[in-house]
Amino acid sequence: MSNPARTSALAVFDAINTGELSVLDDLVTSDFVDHGSPFPLPPGPAGYRQILTFVHHVLAVRYTLDDVFDTEDRVVIRATAAGIGVDAIHGPGAAGKPYRMTTTHIYRTEGPLLAEHWGVRDELAARIQLGSLPAPDPAAFAPQSA
Repeated sequence: MSNPARTSALAVFDAINTGELSVLDDLVTSDFVDHGSPFPLPPGPAGYRQILTFVHHVLAVRYTLDDVFDTEDRVVIRATAAGIGVDAIHGPGAAGKPYRMTTTHIYRTEGPLLAEHWGVRDELAARIQLGSLPAPDPAAFAPQSA
């Protein structure tokens, strides 16, 4: 099965990587909702462009796609984000440092368009890489004796 919106989902990642976000007008519904945004957005392409402008320009995120699959009304993408730390987002001392983060993106689709987005990001691993959070102590995972 190939969802007709698979092309639109892939084009979103091209747009993030290139910064050519004007294409969102042709990829998402007029009432599109991004449920993964850390701040409130207006619906539709304008709102999605707002968060993706932040992702591209502020966080300097670029994606490598690892997996793509779809169902009748969903497109799912597993991707690795490479970005640059920002103190206000990632904590003191993170500015300018590179990080990688695994992500999963689920889109609900309507025909060839994307209608909703849910994103899951491994922000804990990113913060550990950036040094703004300590790595867990391996001793914490050792079996406890009775």
